[in-house]
Amino acid sequence: MVADLAVPIALLAGSVAGLWLGAHLFVESAVRLVRRLGLSEVAIGLTVVAVGTSLPEIAVTVEAALAGTGDVAVGNVIGSNVFNLALILGFVALFGAISIPRSLARRDGVVLFGASALAALVLVDLRLGRLEAGVLVLALAGYLLVLARAGEAPPTDGGGDGPFRARDPVLLIAGLGLVLVGGTVLVDAAVTLARSVGVSEWAIGATVVAAGTSTPEFAVSVLALRRGRVGVSLGNLLGSNVFNVLGVLGIAGLVRPLAIDPAALADLGWLLVVTGFVTVSLWSGHRLSRAEGGVLVGSELTRWALGFLR
Repeated sequence: MVADLAVPIALLAGSVAGLWLGAHLFVESAVRLVRRLGLSEVAIGLTVVAVGTSLPEIAVTVEAALAGTGDVAVGNVIGSNVFNLALILGFVALFGAISIPRSLARRDGVVLFGASALAALVLVDLRLGRLEAGVLVLALAGYLLVLARAGEAPPTDGGGDGPFRARDPVLLIAGLGLVLVGGTVLVDAAVTLARSVGVSEWAIGATVVAAGTSTPEFAVSVLALRRGRVGVSLGNLLGSNVFNVLGVLGIAGLVRPLAIDPAALADLGWLLVVTGFVTVSLWSGHRLSRAEGGVLVGSELTRWALGFLR
């Protein structure tokens, strides 16, 4: 039994490493390339950074959709968003209360909750058709348009600083290739692992796969924490979650209509509760305390345990 699991586990770990490295190379080289083209920081943030940090989710979710494994595709998005808010944001808060700019708390927190509620609404019948997927993508386009008109963009932590280098186009292609290959391997390994241990594809998609595709967000958040730029960490997580639940989920549904397991309803409810908790916490005092961070981390560990027991 253990020997049978060794290969898919090794492939899972290797694909996660490939996703992280590929996304890192893509963002770093792409930012330098578009700066050379003279694009503004807002344009860079709304295109390269927004897409780049969610590139693993895009690759894995689209690959899963094409393979007909809707549970892995949708579970990855929902699980990744819960993981970002509960474990990563909660982990950051454990190191000290997070002070939140009023505008970020009032606008982006509400947008995130609204986006999550919209996703839950279109998935409540356990199907995602092209019409619903189109609504999600249009909602994301509207949000990005508002950010562009306000002269704002998803925050970065200095990625891609420095002059353009001749090898950047090669690194860009290599990074994209790593992400695409890593996404394919991750989906195959996750499905094999789920069948080997007797758990549902939804459980694997919403936990192990979701955690794997969230590695760029985790890396950015930890780096920002070490540099004392907690606002960057929070902005990255909120922006990534909005992009995931509207853009990634929408793209997957446009590629192929998806059907999901009834177990998804519990995780959708969990997503709304966690997102609502974070939104209320930000609105109430514009800060996230250590105690609230502990609650978030504990909730995610509980979700994982329940997911594998279902």
